[in-house]
Amino acid sequence: MGNVKKEFGAAVRLRRNHLGISQEELAGRAGLHRTYISDVERGARNVSLESIHRLADALAVPASVLFLPAEQATPGAGLSQNNYSAHLPDELVEILIVENSAADAEMAIQALRNMRVTNRVFVVRDGQEALDFLFCKGEYAHRKRSDRPQVIMLDLALPKVEGLEVLRQIKADQRTRTIPVVVMTVANREREVAASQKLGADAYIIKPVDFQNLSGVIPRLSLQWALLKRGPVTSA
Repeated sequence: MGNVKKEFGAAVRLRRNHLGISQEELAGRAGLHRTYISDVERGARNVSLESIHRLADALAVPASVLFLPAEQATPGAGLSQNNYSAHLPDELVEILIVENSAADAEMAIQALRNMRVTNRVFVVRDGQEALDFLFCKGEYAHRKRSDRPQVIMLDLALPKVEGLEVLRQIKADQRTRTIPVVVMTVANREREVAASQKLGADAYIIKPVDFQNLSGVIPRLSLQWALLKRGPVTSA
């Protein structure tokens, strides 16, 4: 039983860290006390079924993901319990979101959810991680080179490697240049938008991403990626 509690706590901590939120913020989202979250992550708390579901909802994953073995629990942030399948980064990822802000990434995923898009999504938090993911380097060296996302949602304000440089490398490489890239930027950044268009961006969205501006972009891209619509979407 102790091992189960420790593995569950480690999975909660892994997901929380990937979202970039504190124990206090997770506690607020789940309606639990911060010391309770601390105990859970240390494997020192017997967790009720209700609390498990609260934590899963707060972390935006199916409850079952929190019981996966550690080697299978690498997070793809923001997977909706109702509308996204849990996946590992070595599986085919259809939508790659490159976004430093956990809150903005969640809003983009919510916009996809509102459009009833159920394609698998993976989130990376900086420009270097995005390039490693796309070109199968570093921690993503195990990925198959043929497994390219079918669309990339790219924030321009990224740490380590800036968004425009990520876009330049994507469009300069024959392996990735045909992947549609939707640039996400804040208002009043006309120069950035012009630069991204010159580098080959397929579209741009003013953040925060919502249903209205995302639904206006997708038809213009003439994407060949599957938008799987499985009935009405309910809030997670």
